Amino acid sequence: MRFLKTDPHFRAPKPKMPPDALPPATGEDARPLIGIAFKVASTFSFFIMVSAIKLVSEDVPITQVVFARNFFGMIPILIMMIVNGQLIIAAKTNRPGTHISRAVIGVTAMVCNFWALSLIPLPDATAIGFAAPLIVVVLAALVLKETVRIFRWSAVAVGFVGVIITVLPHMGQGSGDTFSQNLGVLLAFGAAFFGAVAMITVRKLCETERTSTIVFWFTMASTGMSFLTLPLGWVYPDVAWVMPSWLDMLFLVGVGVFGGIGQLLLTQSYRFADASTVAPFDYINMVWAIVFGFLIFAEVPTPEVLVGSAIVISAGIFVIYRERKLGFERTRPGRASTPSKS
Repeated sequence: MRFLKTDPHFRAPKPKMPPDALPPATGEDARPLIGIAFKVASTFSFFIMVSAIKLVSEDVPITQVVFARNFFGMIPILIMMIVNGQLIIAAKTNRPGTHISRAVIGVTAMVCNFWALSLIPLPDATAIGFAAPLIVVVLAALVLKETVRIFRWSAVAVGFVGVIITVLPHMGQGSGDTFSQNLGVLLAFGAAFFGAVAMITVRKLCETERTSTIVFWFTMASTGMSFLTLPLGWVYPDVAWVMPSWLDMLFLVGVGVFGGIGQLLLTQSYRFADASTVAPFDYINMVWAIVFGFLIFAEVPTPEVLVGSAIVISAGIFVIYRERKLGFERTRPGRASTPSKS
């Protein structure tokens, strides 16, 4: 029997989701502690990658490091796709142009981030990178036309004050090469900006594309694009690829493999907990930055970096809280008959 939309028994069809989209981690399916554990593990894996980047960038040009990150990063990702039987279907898409644009943005963010890591201390680059979620709020309002009210705008403004406090030691006040420090700060900002643009692009892709398709296309396209930097060395000797030593080769492989593992762990975290639950644990990156920076590179964060980081982290957590609250408010009519288990 067919029902009219005015019929009380009519139920609108649910929107079609990509076949391998992450299932909603809510209700009885949610296991937040497992999701948080995967998230923390992913941040640790990413910081092993970051430390290897900082170590190897002293001997290997950044363009070659970016290639290694993408090429060797394919190994764990392709293995996972083959095991799950998703390799063939992951390659299918009706939006190749959008995937390639996302890869261009992602590679640009990588170059900026890796270059910044070679110029400024690890805690400083990490603190500036925390601006990315704040930039996402701005871009969501301007590009996606999302409604952003005074509370989130205020958090963004406060967060950027924290970023400014963080970079003060580099603005002609730090020791060493002032130009290199200033360039490092600008590159870290660039990495945060392009990272935020990549997040916005992925949001749009998630509306129609499989998770495996997004990961597959980014991995393959970014590997190809970073390989195209090889001829640049013929024109600019400073970025000419080199034959790495065995130790540097080990670091390059580690950059890719741990980056790929971190990406898989991050994806798994969203299978067990919703985004607003695991997102605040991004800020544990500051803990790793301080620990790794001190133990490996003898870098001690300045008071300005610690204060600025605390402000940016507080603003970011408030933005996440508002996103979660607004999400509940949007779905409240549909949840009114079911008691919340949270």
